[in-house]
Amino acid sequence: MAVRIRLKKMGRKARPFFRICAVDSRAPRDGKVIEELGYYDPMIADTNARAVLRSERIDYWLGVGAQPSDKAAVLIKKYGTGGTHVEKQKAALEQLKSSRRRATSARPAAQSSAPAMEAAAEV
Repeated sequence: MAVRIRLKKMGRKARPFFRICAVDSRAPRDGKVIEELGYYDPMIADTNARAVLRSERIDYWLGVGAQPSDKAAVLIKKYGTGGTHVEKQKAALEQLKSSRRRATSARPAAQSSAPAMEAAAEV
């Protein structure tokens, strides 16, 4: 059995999302996987925060002879063990987390919809 590391397309129309998976080379693109090794979300604005990989498992699969697809090879080269963009990725992911925390804490508390429902019932 030949194993490949490739992207499995998820998401919906006009909102792609990919999982990086180890699959049997005979399996279809979105078919059964052996193991999920990370994900790639091309819709995130910061390029370095788009891919998150499980480097130790990718190293294992490469060590036993798995062949990455073209796009998976680029992601592994950038964000895998000893990758060229690993430090930039860590900084981008931290910035993304902190901006999400600020956005959720700045959101006003949910108000009760009971007064709105009573006003609608009166009309």
